[in-house]
Amino acid sequence: MKRNTPLVSLTGASQKGVTFMLQANLVKKAQKGDDRAFLKLIVPEKAKLYRMAFMYVKDESDALDVVQETIYKAYVAIDKVKEASYFSTWLTRILINTSLDYLKMKNKVIPIEQEAVERIESVERLETEDRLDLQHAIEQLEDKYKTVIMLRYYQDLTVKQIAELLECPEGTVKTNLHRAVNKLRGNLKELCVNG
Repeated sequence: MKRNTPLVSLTGASQKGVTFMLQANLVKKAQKGDDRAFLKLIVPEKAKLYRMAFMYVKDESDALDVVQETIYKAYVAIDKVKEASYFSTWLTRILINTSLDYLKMKNKVIPIEQEAVERIESVERLETEDRLDLQHAIEQLEDKYKTVIMLRYYQDLTVKQIAELLECPEGTVKTNLHRAVNKLRGNLKELCVNG
């Protein structure tokens, strides 16, 4: 037998188990005040958090603010994580709520600037030139539909995982997904016909 050949090969399930054990250990350390452990938990999540935040707020700077606020809230409330294996889900829930709160706060004060009007006209021109983007269609959805679409198709979560994350029945998630997809189809058809 060659010396460089590993004696044990981890299967996908074994690797996942090791990852959960490491994550559970890091969560326990973070709950005891270990800042390095908290950082090790956050670093692998940052790109996913940013992508989701950007889908909500549509601005790089705002998305970074939402991620920063999410991380702060998670840091303050790390002791509330009961199941270490759900850390990522818990963090995603904080991000969704932070994003929605940010949008509510931002929508209370809407300054109308010439630049904003020009951007809207520019977007309308792009739509009439048949450069419709699925992301734009998703933006038009109500928050509850937008959230399930993003979690299902951008984060690749199962219906069960989405239900756990949003703390609602699986049937509600399925209904909202079905309605969201139908609304997207209708919006896309309408925009294609009108464009």
